Amino acid sequence: MTAIAQLFAAGYLLSLSLCMDLGVVNIAMVRAGLTRGMPTALLLGLGSCVGDMVYAVASLSLVSLLLAHRGVRIALWIGGSSVLLWLAVKMLRETWHPRQLATAILDDAGTIRPAREFARGMMLALSSPTSILWFAAVGGSVIAAHAASAALMPFLSGFFVAGVCWTIMIATLTGYAHRRLSTRFVRGLSLVSAILFCYFATIVFVNGYREFI
Repeated sequence: MTAIAQLFAAGYLLSLSLCMDLGVVNIAMVRAGLTRGMPTALLLGLGSCVGDMVYAVASLSLVSLLLAHRGVRIALWIGGSSVLLWLAVKMLRETWHPRQLATAILDDAGTIRPAREFARGMMLALSSPTSILWFAAVGGSVIAAHAASAALMPFLSGFFVAGVCWTIMIATLTGYAHRRLSTRFVRGLSLVSAILFCYFATIVFVNGYREFI
């Protein structure tokens, strides 16, 4: 294996360690695919890939240095908590309104708003507490180690390609299952999603409260 291929593989595997974590992006992408089909999940996932790349590029100057600023951490605390709480409320509303869920399941690809779904995925990645912690504790230092060499481009390319491959896999699987779901199952999925989003929102808010208040 050539040096470039090794660097590509290193970036690919590093990205997979982030993708495989149970976080808000994966939850949102799975639910989007199951309720709205593959195109929605794909757009949301691709947006999250761009969000991850924003953090990856920021890692060239070390994300930990950015997070050293109190104002940045407060903004992430408030923004992340708000996004997660909004998602939890949205999931609870869909649990209580099966008629709306049935309509969502039957929607075709023509009702999708690509720009909105893409932007939503990107914002989820940027506000995800698991992503922030991962880049601050693991990914940032590894990526920054390649900043001053020719290794950077193949490494980042592998990082991005892994995210895209993961997105295609999740979107394909959930899109395939989309047509075979009952409304009751989707209501249950919405409830589970709401509980998980509430959990993440609580963790982010409590940690921020302890630090800043």
